[in-house]
Amino acid sequence: MSEFSAFFAQTAAIETTEDFVVSKRFKDKEGKAIPWKLRSITEDENQELRKAAMKKVKGRNGVYTPEFDSNEYLAKMVGASVVYPNLKDAELQKSYGVRGAEALLRKMLLPGEFTALMEHVNALNGYDQDMNELVDEVKN
Repeated sequence: MSEFSAFFAQTAAIETTEDFVVSKRFKDKEGKAIPWKLRSITEDENQELRKAAMKKVKGRNGVYTPEFDSNEYLAKMVGASVVYPNLKDAELQKSYGVRGAEALLRKMLLPGEFTALMEHVNALNGYDQDMNELVDEVKN
């Protein structure tokens, strides 16, 4: 069997999952921080997230032009990568008074916690670059 067969779908690792303690504020019954379960996304999923982060902005003469919202994209990528807790759970969203995974993350987490989660998700998805470099790359 040649090494080429390692590239076939049935032998390639589909996704990577990791546990990551996002915050020490979410504790179990023994008082230990509960790790979140994160997964990598595929490029197909990534393309859908990019499309969802595009907005039409009204410009001169009433002409609409597409504009990429990098903050929305990053929030969507983080939301898509979180397996546990289930950010799509209606009860969890209701407890924070929001709708949607991205809104829930923004309400649940402190700014530093969100940034740490975002950086971990980026690394898990193969972005080993500085966050500013990533935003610039995504814009292009």
